[in-house]
Formats: sequence, structure tokens, C-alpha cells
Amino acid sequence: MLRTGPAVLAALTLALGGCAAAGLASPAAASESRPAVTVTRDGDSWTADYVLDRDAPVWAFYSSSLIMDARRPWRLEQWRVLTPGVVLERIGDRDVLRAADGGPVPRRLRIAFTPKSENLEADYSILVFTDGSTALPSGQFDVFPVDSPAAVAELPRDLNGHEMEGGAATVTWRDRAGPILFRGRRVAEATEAEAETYVLFGEADLVEGERLITVADPALPAWIGDAIETFAPRVADLYAERLGPGQSARPTIMMSWDGPTDGMTSMGGSVMPGLIVMAFEGEGVVQPTAAVLAMSRWFIGHESAHFWLGQVVRYERARDAWITEGGADMMAIRAMQRIDPDWDARAELQKEVDDCVARADEPVAEAAGRGEHRATYACGAVFAMIAEAAQRRATGGDWFDFLKPLIDASRADGVLTRDEWLDALDAVSGDQETRRDIEALLDQGAPDAAAVVARLFDRSGVAYGLEDGRVVLG
Repeated sequence: MLRTGPAVLAALTLALGGCAAAGLASPAAASESRPAVTVTRDGDSWTADYVLDRDAPVWAFYSSSLIMDARRPWRLEQWRVLTPGVVLERIGDRDVLRAADGGPVPRRLRIAFTPKSENLEADYSILVFTDGSTALPSGQFDVFPVDSPAAVAELPRDLNGHEMEGGAATVTWRDRAGPILFRGRRVAEATEAEAETYVLFGEADLVEGERLITVADPALPAWIGDAIETFAPRVADLYAERLGPGQSARPTIMMSWDGPTDGMTSMGGSVMPGLIVMAFEGEGVVQPTAAVLAMSRWFIGHESAHFWLGQVVRYERARDAWITEGGADMMAIRAMQRIDPDWDARAELQKEVDDCVARADEPVAEAAGRGEHRATYACGAVFAMIAEAAQRRATGGDWFDFLKPLIDASRADGVLTRDEWLDALDAVSGDQETRRDIEALLDQGAPDAAAVVARLFDRSGVAYGLEDGRVVLG
């Protein structure tokens, strides 16, 4: 099974905020207008010490994703509040800290936690390396105040938490055993708000190359690191050639290994500014078979695409993650097709069509809330296929030709909205019906999604046929 995560995911299936331009500082630099947290590792003991900046009966976590497949809150299994009178619980779609007596949460509180690798839904996962090194995503400690437990339940699922009052927490990172790795540098400690990165505790090796900085689990099958180091620069060069500069010309790639689990072939990843995080697991990736090598290249292509779709420009709200996730799928497919002409792009595109049709009976924009993240990727890719076909009819261009003007127009504010994407489609298709059908799939879904996709392909010029009600690409 191939698993791909955020952005934001992420990106990336997250609503990514701009990265603060703050550098390393002392703990005293923490802002007085936002919560402050000190994260400390002392051997096997981990603690998070909060200093809250105001009185509130509830503090909610921006990052409140569920464990993939199991759909359980990961934080409730790994964290334990040590401060008396404070409860950690789940309300609606949020993990929260709540005062047991209904009053304000104490301004100072301590939490103990035990980091564990879990594949999370549309969120950045903790990485635990086989040598004991541990990488924590910085955003998992961010909180914002809420007036009441009832108000938490009313928060929109796709809330961009960093726009809430109080902003993200200022976090200080320390390891009693020695330096941490923060933004590609070994430092004694670091303090920053809205860091949008991973912080590595432990001795995992940092290898600096001309185009990449890599941090790899020592037990990672060697071929994976070799494949990344040779293929990632090639695909990044192609994207830069077609779309202009990405967010990072020399990213750090952090790779973890969860072991050769029987019956599994798992690759998960996410992207933050200047950083790609990849997690590998399963007996299926121990040896570089032709199929697994092709899968790994496509995976690299998808994650690298987020330096453009997800970092240079991001979506406005989480319901619009189809823009970046489906768009990154399409970028990876077209990159693979150009770099490896023998690769079967049609089979990958057909999988996108099949997966979208199978999951678009309900609103695609609400798929994440149902745990149907594959709908976000697959239907986003189908919409990209439609845009590309319309672009080809209008100008003879391809997916990159459709995408580049959108990215260029959004570089200033860093946001590519749903309306901007659909307006661009209107411009190349000259057909408002195409837009209406896409919006219907996004907002209502369709009992007969195959018929809607076929109609969209008819209008845009995607070659296809129908076989027993299945939309089959020509």
C-alpha cells in the first residue's frame, strides 16, 4: 500500500501560514502576546512546559488530526497532563486543554509525553528513528484560547488556526544530551514562533550535498537514499524550468524507517519550508524492484511539487486542498512522463479517475472530515486533467502552462484561491458549465459521479470511453 500524507501534506493538506522570518534567539525573546512553550528531552523523559498569556477556560490545539485508519486522536494516547485540575480531551474536531472546574486553565502547566510514529490524517507526523533520534513537527504545540467547551464544538473543521487571536505559540527546544538540529543547523537550543519545521533530537547524521541536505535513519535501505539524491534534483530542475523558482533550491530531506513490516509497502511524506519529510515502511521497499523504484520516483515528484503548490502558493482553506494535492499528483505524473518515457502515465491517470469516481458521491470539499483523503488527491488530479485538456485546446499547452500564470499571479500574497483556479479554467475553456459541474462535485457530490466526469471530459476534450459505466481513458 502506498500512503502519502500532507501538504500539507499538506500540505499538505493543511492551511499553511507564512513562515516567520525570525532567527534563533534566547528563551527571553518569547513574545508576551502569545503562549510560550519549552519542550525538553532529558533521556527518555519528554516535557512541554506552557506559560499561557491570558486567562481562558479552554485552550485548543491547531494540530488535532486523527491517526490514519484507526481515526483516533494521537495526542490523547501520547500526552499526559501533570498539572492538577487540567484535563486533556477531545471536543468535536479539536484536542483541548480544559480546566476541570470550569475556571481558567492555570497560566503555567506541564505536560509529559512519549513521542511515537503514527501516520496521521493530513498532518505532520512524528518521526522516531531506529537509533532513538526523534523529529517533532513544531506546530503540534501551538494552542489558541476558546471561550467555552461548547464554542470549541462550533469551530469550523477547516479553521486556519494561526489566524485566531493569540497566534501560534513561541516554542523553545532543548535536549539535555546535546545540540538539536533546527533549520539545517546544530544548535544548543532554539526559540521561534510559527517555525513551520521539524526539530530533530539525537545523533542522526546530517549529510550536506550540492543540491540537497539529507538526514536519514541509519537502518533505511540504502537504495532509497541513493534514489532520492539522484532523482530529486532532476525533478526540481524540471519544475523550476516550467514554473519558475520554487520555495527552496537546496532543501533538507529527512527520511525515517519504520521497519520491514510484512505485507506492507508504505511511503508517507509532507513538506514544510525548505524541508521534505519522508517515512518508509514495509518489506515491499526493502529491495528496489522496478515497480517500487517507479513508485518512489513518483512519490519524490509529488512531495517536491509542494515547493511550488503548497509553499510558493497555498490554498485558502482546508476544503480547497484538492488544488495543491491533486495539482501535485498531476505535476508528478507529467514529470515522470518526461523523465522516464517508458513509465505508464496512462495507468496512473486512470487510477486518479477511478478513485475520484468511487469517492465523489459525497462532497469532495468535505472529504477530509470523512477520512476520505484519497478523494481530495484523486478528484483534484481529475480537475487538473480537465484544465490541462482545456489549455491544450486553447493554446496547445499542458498542465504546467495552465499552472504557471496562477502561481505567478499569487506569489505576492502566497494564496491561490478556489475562485482564482476556477476563473483560470473559465478563461481557457470558455465554458461556464464545466465550472458548475466541478463546483457541484466539490460542494454536493454526485450519485452518478461517472456521468459527471464523463460530461466534464466531453467538454474539455479528454479522450475516454465508457465500459460498463466506468470512465476509461483513451
